Amino acid sequence: MSKRRDYTLLVLAAGIGSRYGGLKQIDALGPAGETIIDYSIYDALRAGFSKVVFVIRKSIETDFREVILDKYKGKITVNYVLQEIDAIPSEFSVPKERTKPWGTGHAVLMAKPQIDGFFAVINGDDFYGRNSFKVLVNYLDTLTLENTKSCAMVAYLLEKTLSEYGSVSRGMCEVNEKHFLTKVTEHTKLSYQNGQIVNENQNGTFTRMNPQTPVSMNFWGFHPSIFTHLERLFTEFLEKNSQDVRSEFYIPFAVDNLIKSQTIQVKVLKTDSQWYGVTYKEDRKIVMERIQQMIKAGIYPTRLIF
Repeated sequence: MSKRRDYTLLVLAAGIGSRYGGLKQIDALGPAGETIIDYSIYDALRAGFSKVVFVIRKSIETDFREVILDKYKGKITVNYVLQEIDAIPSEFSVPKERTKPWGTGHAVLMAKPQIDGFFAVINGDDFYGRNSFKVLVNYLDTLTLENTKSCAMVAYLLEKTLSEYGSVSRGMCEVNEKHFLTKVTEHTKLSYQNGQIVNENQNGTFTRMNPQTPVSMNFWGFHPSIFTHLERLFTEFLEKNSQDVRSEFYIPFAVDNLIKSQTIQVKVLKTDSQWYGVTYKEDRKIVMERIQQMIKAGIYPTRLIF
């Protein structure tokens, strides 16, 4: 089968970054001012992606255009869409007290007009590594658009995805013998406690977690039919949660629902790459050091050229 060159990389960059204390999506971490997004796009283009779409918020549009979009102008196909809290079906209303976006599932929905083929979803503030993009493209190359159930996820081990400086949210994955995802359970307060990984439950108790558990870092490969499914699920979500100012429509929640209904199949892909993130301000130094190490190892040039 001939290789398709129309894969789109969808970058979720609408988060405000409250725990980090700033617009971490546009924070310069590389020696020539590169952001984590720059490294992701650099890796994705070399793996076979040909188009990039960003999801951002109106409040950061000006800064985002200056720092991110202008550097790609005339070099790659790039566009962006806005995720705003009032972008919901007309039969629902937004509580006056709500200030945060509706979550990652809603962010993906915003990109529907820009995507018509297989696409990948990543977080704008996560460093996924070159091998991860290659692994995903290699799998997408085996799929056809006729098989609307075909999706994929690049998984990382839980112990490789935590921050030393506070709790994080992760989608804990269960995988069958054929390496297909069977269940995703979102844990929102994972952290190290006394040398162990635990999750703080809603009632204040703690559950010990297996450090070797594969987790979702929001690195997905989707068939374009996912938009139809997300529209239905988001409407169902709003019917129950539209007046809850803190409720969010997460991608793992939607994927878990679609797996249980046998609407999609999600192949879990392994990667040799190391994940890095900047959930907290203190994580910044670690990521910068790792980037320098990869430059010295010849994985990246001193200055990224697109």
